[in-house]
Amino acid sequence: MRYYTLEKRINLYDGYRKVFKIDQHHLMLLQIEGERYLVESFCPHRAFPLSTSDVFGLKLVCPKHRYEFEIATGELVKCTDEPCRNLKVYPLVEEDREVGVSL
Repeated sequence: MRYYTLEKRINLYDGYRKVFKIDQHHLMLLQIEGERYLVESFCPHRAFPLSTSDVFGLKLVCPKHRYEFEIATGELVKCTDEPCRNLKVYPLVEEDREVGVSL
């Protein structure tokens, strides 16, 4: 596994959202109510980009088919068509003044 820096902590704020591509991984870093989350950046249903998804509390809603996922766990909580797998969630690594991921 290798550590990748994603963002400096000073740049993070509630409502922050940014997409990263690291090798074959497509990731999205979010900050909601002071907590940071790292999830895959494409919906597992039909691979629609989640960069413009709605966030209600700790639920992420895909803009294409309105599938809902728990941000903290990735669990699929609502589907409008056939079920799909859960959203992948990655553990964040906080080092010094940065937030990153080990892949």
